[in-house]
Amino acid sequence: MIDKLLPAPVRTAEAFDDAPLSEMFPEEWAQVANAVPKRQLEFGTVRRCARRALAELGFAPAPLLPGPKREPQWPAGVVGAMTHCTGYRAAAVARASEVRAIGLDAEPHLPLDDPGVVDLVTLPEERTELRRLAALEPEVCWDRLVFSAKESVYKAWFPLTRRWLDFEEALLTLDPTNATFTAQLLVPGPVVNGTELTAFHGRWLIGSGLMVTAIVVPG
Repeated sequence: MIDKLLPAPVRTAEAFDDAPLSEMFPEEWAQVANAVPKRQLEFGTVRRCARRALAELGFAPAPLLPGPKREPQWPAGVVGAMTHCTGYRAAAVARASEVRAIGLDAEPHLPLDDPGVVDLVTLPEERTELRRLAALEPEVCWDRLVFSAKESVYKAWFPLTRRWLDFEEALLTLDPTNATFTAQLLVPGPVVNGTELTAFHGRWLIGSGLMVTAIVVPG
């Protein structure tokens, strides 16, 4: 799915079932040895996806460990993102000389489990837009889509800033005519290529019971 969302400099890999735990490097297994089996499987499989994508850039298999904020630590000269949800794991990577950051998130195409979550992750303007879109296209789970897009925004933001970004610090606008979104930053953005970044632009795709959102910040 994600290869349809991301441009050519980005290499991707995805899985709809899990890899054996034995495929993890010992250093990776040490990170999840005490976790529940579900966590162990998703942790290992998404890293297998990442290694497959990295192989397309010429990188040999190596452990991919989380950093101090649980962010993926990539080989030098690489940017990337991982995501996993029930029945799906995916990773996207690119050379840092071509891409500055990648945001990627996958979710089941279902309404958010707790309706109260919508108020936690959206601004008043976004909730108004959600009601309008739900009336136009009720078959789309717009609340989950906003949540996913904001997850992608954070994953693109963090490598550029090393700072947290709250849900209410980006105003999301969805364009259903071409399945794109814009996240206007409501706080000072990072400087990219000599210019302050004021917004992220992304795309989404719905299929196979999933919705996937993605952002690429060009190099």
